Amino acid sequence: MRGQGPLGAESGGTTAGSDNREVILKLYDFPSSPHCLKVRAVAHELGVRLDLTTVNIFKRETEAPVFRALNPNGLVPVLVDGDFVLWESNAIITYLAMTHPTPSLLSTDARERADVDRWLHWQSAHLGPALSRIAFERFVKPMTGQGETDAAAAASARRDFTRHCAALEASLVDTEYVARRLTVADFALACVLNTSAMIGLDLEAFPRVSAWLRRMLARESIKRALADAHASLSGMYVPQN
Repeated sequence: MRGQGPLGAESGGTTAGSDNREVILKLYDFPSSPHCLKVRAVAHELGVRLDLTTVNIFKRETEAPVFRALNPNGLVPVLVDGDFVLWESNAIITYLAMTHPTPSLLSTDARERADVDRWLHWQSAHLGPALSRIAFERFVKPMTGQGETDAAAAASARRDFTRHCAALEASLVDTEYVARRLTVADFALACVLNTSAMIGLDLEAFPRVSAWLRRMLARESIKRALADAHASLSGMYVPQN
């Protein structure tokens, strides 16, 4: 069954996971956002069912009072679990992993957990912002009429991106995953780094990063999340007669 969400978006018919448990988690997201993609991918990996409501950022639905009541920052994704409302994508995937411990994507060992947290913070503070700045200069500004591309700003962000990829490359020596075993950190980094090709960046200079990203994108959970996003966007932009 599909109905209208509180922001006018369809909800109620899309789930992550394949079991028949009652849906109790609601996710407000925008399917093409890499931060929303990571939440969907982790949910698929864990077998967590989600009730999804699309918040169309291009229609400025994040500015609606009903959404701002959930997240005063006006950003997606937002997870609602009963009376608990959680925003920030890395906090959400950590919460999912903690509340659904099988399969384990988050260690209870202090040092292992700190290693995962390190990469989550690194993605939020370094890799993600560099990619966002490049995307903004190359695509968002021209598409939204916010002015010409600032070549110097784009070049600076590109240098930062290269430096961050070099750090990730060095960290993947003799390991398949960033924190030694598959964790939420791999999903956070892979779903963000997946946007690099879309904005004209390549990873040829970083063979370990490239191999790791291919392994992550080959996971059924991420493939399903990407397919979900494509289907949602296709439906969203069907021409109206």
